[in-house]
Amino acid sequence: MLSFRHAAVTDVPAIVRLVESAYRGDASRAGWTTEADLLDGQRTDSAAVAEMLRAPGSVVLLAEESSGQLVGCCRLERRPGAEAYFGMFSVQPVRQGEGVGRQVLAEAERIARDEWAATTMLMTVIAQRAELIAWYERRGYHPTGETQPFPYGNERFGIPRRPDLTFAVLAKPLARSH
Repeated sequence: MLSFRHAAVTDVPAIVRLVESAYRGDASRAGWTTEADLLDGQRTDSAAVAEMLRAPGSVVLLAEESSGQLVGCCRLERRPGAEAYFGMFSVQPVRQGEGVGRQVLAEAERIARDEWAATTMLMTVIAQRAELIAWYERRGYHPTGETQPFPYGNERFGIPRRPDLTFAVLAKPLARSH
């Protein structure tokens, strides 16, 4: 049973550790969300996470076990036009495949829909991550056809191991619960 709460500044180091463990380096290979074959370097840092916490309309959602151990997180951002953006989605690599990610995504959608009145959830996924895009498609997301460039030359987002990285934009309509 997971509990959810909004992150505070004191959570920044734990969030950075979780995100890095899910996406970068050999530790990330314990799960299936690793980007270690696509990118070296960092996925995020303390300054970026702290900035997310301070940004208006932005929330970092934490998923914790009853013991208080952080097992998942994501960032939600309120956007104009009844849209919400979902990002920085991370689950401890050894807990991937146990349904933690589905619960985090469902709670993020609930907040966007019920608390923010968003009608659409948007996200960007590295286009070369076909298995991850397929996971989102099974949860109702679809590629919009729009892409965004990878920020080559900005090591704050990682060091690309290939020259063709782009982000695919995915969207899901959020139906009102009755």
